[in-house]
This record gives sequence, structure tokens and C-alpha cells, in this order.
Amino acid sequence: MNIVDYKISDLIPAEYNPRQLSNEQHEQIKASLKRFGFVDPVIVNTHEDRKNIIIGGHMRTRVAESLGFEEVPCVELCLNLDQEKELNIRLNKNTGEFDFDALSSYFEVDNLVDWGFSLDELDLLEDIEEVKPPDLGDGSDSLIQTMSLTLSNDQVELIKDAISKAKDELDCIDTINENSNGNAVHAICRRFLSE
Repeated sequence: MNIVDYKISDLIPAEYNPRQLSNEQHEQIKASLKRFGFVDPVIVNTHEDRKNIIIGGHMRTRVAESLGFEEVPCVELCLNLDQEKELNIRLNKNTGEFDFDALSSYFEVDNLVDWGFSLDELDLLEDIEEVKPPDLGDGSDSLIQTMSLTLSNDQVELIKDAISKAKDELDCIDTINENSNGNAVHAICRRFLSE
């Protein structure tokens, strides 16, 4: 694999690129580029119909330009438009997930926050790790289900506030299991559905 330096001014962002960058993410990429340089090359198309189109690395390129970089390292590929679009999505979607057990075992929370995790992500992880399945009497846990949701930071805050408020009122609500978060969400849903 050859890595070639391209002038940022010669690179063309893909018109369809679906990625967005929050201010916080911009700052995290900026901190990484300042500390380590441009260690993850941009992927650029050399196909005659798509010459110099960025396939992967739009955000790093944008942040590098804001820092005054004039060139970025690039890997060149020759792809038609359909292949280019597929690779763009695959590069951004098929990135795997964090093993939160490994994170909690090998990294300090302060470092994780400094490197880009939000406290909400780490707080929510701690809440989930502490939950033990309830005892259903017959030793069966076949009725237990775990739900996973993808939420924005604003949504997480709203839900945490609602769960906290519902927990305060749980004294007068029948609890279903030993998981107070689950009971609170259940109570919120019951209240919503009864209106």
C-alpha cells in the first residue's frame, strides 16, 4: 500500500458523505492531530470519473485544514461511484464496538473522558454493570430481557432525569424486579400508555 501526500486544496469531499461532526468531536480530532500528527491516512479515489474525491477521512481532513495543514497522507484507490459509496459507508459503519469490560479494566475514567468518551457513556456503563438479574423465584431468567438504545447526549440526559424522577415516586408503584432503572422505565411507560 502506497501512501501519497496530497494537497488538501486538491481533495474534493464526496457530495453524498453522510458523516457529521459535533464541536466536541472536532476538538477531539484536533487534540489527536496535535498530539500524534496525521497517523490515519485519508482514502482518495483515482478513478477518472471520481478523481481526488475523498472516500474516507472527510472529518480528519477538515480538522487538519483548520489547523493549517497543507497536505495530508492518502491511500489511493480506483473505484467506480457505486464502489466508492459502499466503501464510504463501510468505513464509517463497520467499525466495531468497545468492549466496556476491557475499558474499565485497563483504562482510567479520566483518560477515557480526555480521549473522547462522555461522562454519560461511562456513567451509563457503570449503571448497567451493577445491575444483577432479579430472582424470579423458580431460578429461571427466561423472562429477563436487556434492551440497548442508541441515543444522543441530550436524549440520555432527558431519560436519566425521567428515571431519577420515577425512582423518587417508586414507593407507591408496584415493583416488578430488583432493577430500579427497569422498574422506573416500566412505570414511565405505564403512565404514558394510560394517558
